[in-house]
Amino acid sequence: MPARSDLPFDPPAAIKGRGAVSRPQHRFAGDTRERADDGWAPLQRLDRQKAGEAPPADAEDEAWWAGQPAWTTEVRVEQVRSAVQKNDSPDIYFDHSVNPYRGCEHGCIYCYARPYHSYLNLSPGLDFETRLVAKANIAEVLAAEIARSAYRPASLNIGSATDCYQPIERDWRLTRHIIEVLNQASHPFSLITKSSAVERDIDLIAAAAAHKRAAVYITITSLDAGLVRLLEPRAAAPHRRLRTIRTLVQAGIPVGVSVAPQIPFITEDMEQVLEAARDAGATSAFYTMLRLPWELNTLFQEWLQAHYPDRAVRVMQRVRDAHGVSDADRLRGKSYDSGFAHRMKGQGLWADLVRQRFEKACRRLGLNRERTVLDWSGFDAWRQGLRADARQQSLF
Repeated sequence: MPARSDLPFDPPAAIKGRGAVSRPQHRFAGDTRERADDGWAPLQRLDRQKAGEAPPADAEDEAWWAGQPAWTTEVRVEQVRSAVQKNDSPDIYFDHSVNPYRGCEHGCIYCYARPYHSYLNLSPGLDFETRLVAKANIAEVLAAEIARSAYRPASLNIGSATDCYQPIERDWRLTRHIIEVLNQASHPFSLITKSSAVERDIDLIAAAAAHKRAAVYITITSLDAGLVRLLEPRAAAPHRRLRTIRTLVQAGIPVGVSVAPQIPFITEDMEQVLEAARDAGATSAFYTMLRLPWELNTLFQEWLQAHYPDRAVRVMQRVRDAHGVSDADRLRGKSYDSGFAHRMKGQGLWADLVRQRFEKACRRLGLNRERTVLDWSGFDAWRQGLRADARQQSLF
């Protein structure tokens, strides 16, 4: 018998090619709706069978069979007024970030950026991975921002919220335009992705890396392709990401691996991932524990019930243990501690065991022995050149 769910309702069936299994309302919605079985769905199926329609072949067809809409990807255009986002969180390694897209077609069920779709009046569930926003003018805005005298250069990461090389980047090429702007200004950057599409821009990234101005981090959650297909349905397969690491390293680009997030009783091959990444050429690594802020808490539990109902309750108990959630907060449905001191790595016995495993594996494999330090001298010279040009123009 499957373990009892913590959810107050039976979760919907999985949808082929999508991470979320529902489209829940966001937390700012003016009204509240709950799903309920009114008994009509089985009769609708019976009517269709009588009409000679074929039964559903998979979960995606099942959504149609139940009268649900097909979840196709839509892209909206946004003209932004700013490109660089400042980070003052002490537990994040970069100071600035640039994200060319809102939402992500990769559909990773654990993505902590899902709740931000609520600010767009969209659902953090299926909307997050099907109703995307492309910041069409972000490269031009970025160029203007870094040229201002008020701009304070600091470590900048591309794709920290949503993947900068998600599938729509093939057509929009916003990430490539961002890198072109940064290269023209000799501005150092890092980027993180779980897509092999980053290989398209090796010419730009390698040129920056040759002057110690670029580093790439590839996320590999697990080497289990079946699991990854469920966790990250539209991201590259694990073996393909390993090949991407090799390709980038061969081009002279420093590469690190992210084994994030760690999910108790789901992702169980951290050491194997680290070893495979090291063998492919990665020299650094980091991890985080699963984080479940806001609507993501319910979304992830729905995913567990759809794919791993036999261990869903056990996984959630351990997630709460790893974040030190009190008994009182558990009764209120809380699964996550958002404090800066613990949100990334967790706390308590279980979190400490994960930390020990990671650190021992890195020592054994020789990872994180040297820190990648980016060179800012080129950007400083570029800024001085801009100021000299401005002074020269003021004379005429």
